[in-house]
Amino acid sequence: MRVSEPRVTTAVLPNGLRMVHLLVPGAAAGYYGVAVRAGSRDEDDSCRGLAHFVEHTIFKGTARRSSWHIINRMEAVGGELNAYTTKEETVVYSVFPGGNASRAAELIADLVQNSRFPDRELDKEREVVADEIDSYLDSPSEAVYDDFEDLIFAGSSLGHNILGDRAALARFDSEACRDWLARYYVPGNMVMFYAGGHSAERVFELTRRYFGGMEPRDVVRHTATPAVVAPFERLHHIDSHQCHTLVGARTGGIDSDDRFARALFTNILGGPGMNSLLNVALRERRGLVYSVEASTGLFTDCGELVVYYGCDPDDNGRCRRLVRETIESVAGGAVTPRRLEMAKKQYLGQLTVASENVDNRILGMARQMLYRGHVTSRADSIARVNALTADDVSAFAASLLPLSSLTLGN
Repeated sequence: MRVSEPRVTTAVLPNGLRMVHLLVPGAAAGYYGVAVRAGSRDEDDSCRGLAHFVEHTIFKGTARRSSWHIINRMEAVGGELNAYTTKEETVVYSVFPGGNASRAAELIADLVQNSRFPDRELDKEREVVADEIDSYLDSPSEAVYDDFEDLIFAGSSLGHNILGDRAALARFDSEACRDWLARYYVPGNMVMFYAGGHSAERVFELTRRYFGGMEPRDVVRHTATPAVVAPFERLHHIDSHQCHTLVGARTGGIDSDDRFARALFTNILGGPGMNSLLNVALRERRGLVYSVEASTGLFTDCGELVVYYGCDPDDNGRCRRLVRETIESVAGGAVTPRRLEMAKKQYLGQLTVASENVDNRILGMARQMLYRGHVTSRADSIARVNALTADDVSAFAASLLPLSSLTLGN
C-alpha cells in the first residue's frame, strides 16, 4: 500500500486491479465503487451508445440475482446504487450508511463479473433509454455541447453522443452487452474506490475477497487522436426563443503541460464566481444573458475549452464578439500580476470548499488513478497553481485563438 497524502492510500492487487481509499474519520456514510476505462469513445459505428446501455442494464440480473434483488440489496439498508457513463469511462458505485461496505463490495463485484443482461429486461430498458434520448434532444442548452464536439472532433469516436440513437439501440442484445463487459470490465482496466470510516486495510481486504479472483486480460483499443479541424462558425436553426451558443477551441488533454494555466484561466474567464470576466461583461454591465460559463472537456489525449451562454437572437452576434474580445484581452496581458494573485486566491479557495464534497473528491481520485496510476496530492496542485505567472495565463489564452462557434437557435 502507498499513502499519497494524509488519509489517501492506494494499492494494486496481483491481478492488476488498482485501489484508492479515502479515510473520512467519523463518516456516517460510505462510498464504494469501480471506475472502468470504457466509454462511448471505445464504440465503433455499429454500436453507438452501447457503453451507456450496458451501464443501464448491468443492474438487470446476474447469475444469482434478479433485477429486484439487485435494486433492494443496498436500498434495504438506506443506501443507493448509482452509475454514469462518459466518453472515456463508466462508473458503478454505491452510497450507503456506514458499516455496509462489505454488502456494497460483494454486490458490485457480482454486477461486474456475473451480469447476464436478460433479453426481457433489455427490452424494457430500451424504452427508458429511448425516452432519455428524446428528452435530451428537447434540451438545446445540453445538446449544443454534443453538437459542438461533433464538429471540433469530426471524424472520430469522440464526436458522437454518449446516448447513441434509436437505430443502434434496437440492435443491442444480451450477447453484445456481455461481450462489452468481457472486453473492458477487467482488472487492469478498472479502479476500485472507497471513501468513509473503514480503514484502508479493511476495505482492501474486502476488495481482494470479491475481486481478487478476476483473471487479468489485456484491453485492445482502436482509438486515435482526432485530427485538428479548421475554425468554424455554424448556426443550426431550431424552434427556440433563445440562441444557445458555444464558443471555444481545442486544447491539450488531461495531462498536458499547460493544464494548470488552463484551469486557472477557465476560472478567471467564466468560473462560478460572479466576478468572472464574462459574467461581468455580458450580464452585469450589459444585461445580455442570464448566465454565462466557461468549462473544459478533457480526455486522455486532447480536450476543449468552451464558453456557453443563452441570449436573445438579436444579441447573439454582440455576445460572440464580447467573448472573443475578452479572450483576446487576456492574451494581450489584461490579467496583471496583481489580478493574477487575486485569481489564484479565489480559485484555490474554491478548490478547498469543493474538497469538502466527499462524493466529488473520491470520484476525482478514482479518475486520476484510472488515467495516471496515482493520485495527485493537493499540496502539489496548490504549488503548481501558485507557480503560474501572468505570462502563462496570457500564453494559454493566445493558444485558443482563433475561436470556433456553434449556435442552436433562430
